[in-house]
Amino acid sequence: MSPSLIITIIAVYFSALLVIAYFTGKNADTKTFFTADRKSPWFLVAFGMIGTSISGVTFISVPGAVGLVNQAGELKAFSYFQIILGHLVGYFIIATVLMPLYYRLNLISIYTYLEQRFGFWAYKTGSFFFLLSRTIGSSLRLFLAAMVLQLFLFDKLNVPFFLTVLITIVLIWIYTFKGGVKTIIWTDSFQTLFLVGAVGISLVLISQRLGLSVPKMFTMIQSTDYSKVFFFDDIKSEKYFFKQFIAGIFIAVAMTGLDQDLMQKNLTCKNIKEAQKNMFSFSIIMAIVNYMFLMLGALLYIYSTQKGILLPAGADKAYPFLAMNEFGTLAAVFFLLGIIASSYASSDSALAALTTSFCIDFLDFKNKPENVKAKQKTIVHVGFSLAFLIIILIFKELKQTSVIDAVLSAASYTYGPLLGLFSFGILTKRKVKDTLVPLICVLSPFITLLISYNSDTLLWGYRFSFETLILNGLICFLGLYLISYPLKEEEKVFV
Repeated sequence: MSPSLIITIIAVYFSALLVIAYFTGKNADTKTFFTADRKSPWFLVAFGMIGTSISGVTFISVPGAVGLVNQAGELKAFSYFQIILGHLVGYFIIATVLMPLYYRLNLISIYTYLEQRFGFWAYKTGSFFFLLSRTIGSSLRLFLAAMVLQLFLFDKLNVPFFLTVLITIVLIWIYTFKGGVKTIIWTDSFQTLFLVGAVGISLVLISQRLGLSVPKMFTMIQSTDYSKVFFFDDIKSEKYFFKQFIAGIFIAVAMTGLDQDLMQKNLTCKNIKEAQKNMFSFSIIMAIVNYMFLMLGALLYIYSTQKGILLPAGADKAYPFLAMNEFGTLAAVFFLLGIIASSYASSDSALAALTTSFCIDFLDFKNKPENVKAKQKTIVHVGFSLAFLIIILIFKELKQTSVIDAVLSAASYTYGPLLGLFSFGILTKRKVKDTLVPLICVLSPFITLLISYNSDTLLWGYRFSFETLILNGLICFLGLYLISYPLKEEEKVFV
């Protein structure tokens, strides 16, 4: 695919996003930026959340990881789907426990719950850990889009990676800075169309290249080692079913239910019933789409084996390499649209959520005039954009693993304190010594890191995978209990 065609596709795609941003951003003020005036249709939110949740990480790393072999010589295959099954349980908990709480308290930033439940320092600590988590996670997700554009376009034009990333971030900033979450709900739905379409078309085109009908494609995938989903043999294995399934529950609760980005979209629905319909619909579609990505991964490795193609080093490069070089122009075009859509759908909403959280949680927007809020909102929006740029450039120099592993590993340490804080607030009827909360929340990831890295010695050969999130949340929970005391009757309103 020629550079001129790639530039044309990108130009048309972003022109469409700017048109959507223009119409949705009309007459938008800071309230619209944060809440979309609570008028979002639930089905539009549900569909758009697919693109936000999947991101470029799923689009590239999940298919690539199917053929990875870990240090113990085990093929990863479809083991990731064990986590997805856990997600379904996690989404049910979000819809039935967390979302009713958020709607009852009429929250804009979900971390204000921590202030009402515990106090000032718990509130600021919770918001800080979200800012840290989302900034790192969204930067890594955006890294993939920049990497693909660099590999297949900007390298040919001798454009440095720094400039590629800068262009990528500027484009996001342009179409989100005015309308905020209202614009993003519409642009994410638009981008989800291309994301889902790209994986579907890729499956069909690769099957055709292999001379397979759709039913035969399923049969071939099922006949290979790649299709194995469930692993019950070795509890010490990173792929052991209950480790992955339970981790999937807590990952969903932490990375969706305790995440301002995804919950902010849910809170733009008209009422709790519509928000719950959104969550239930979203969870089913997410499971289907993720299984499609795993099938795609199996086909990529089957194709490369049958055709004798040597894939480039690094699981994240398998799908881009084959899509851009082996499957024809149509596949390349939809791959490019898919990676742009998935990466931007995740990063644009994260940028708005980070801006919302910082403005509400740290700048006290409730008590400021509109002109001051608009100016500060713009400065914060630019600040987080620059943070994305810096983290992406650092990760490029340090990258030694697949991006999905990096994202989930980082989340295990940064979302753990949030999991501990919210679970303690909801499950207990105790108050904490508020000034000590930051100390507990900082110590718990470090203790988790020490246990995780020494688990072979401490736990008779047991190796942690993504369940480090659970360990982190548990340590934080126990730490909070140590600094707590029973609530008085009049304080139980938020329990």
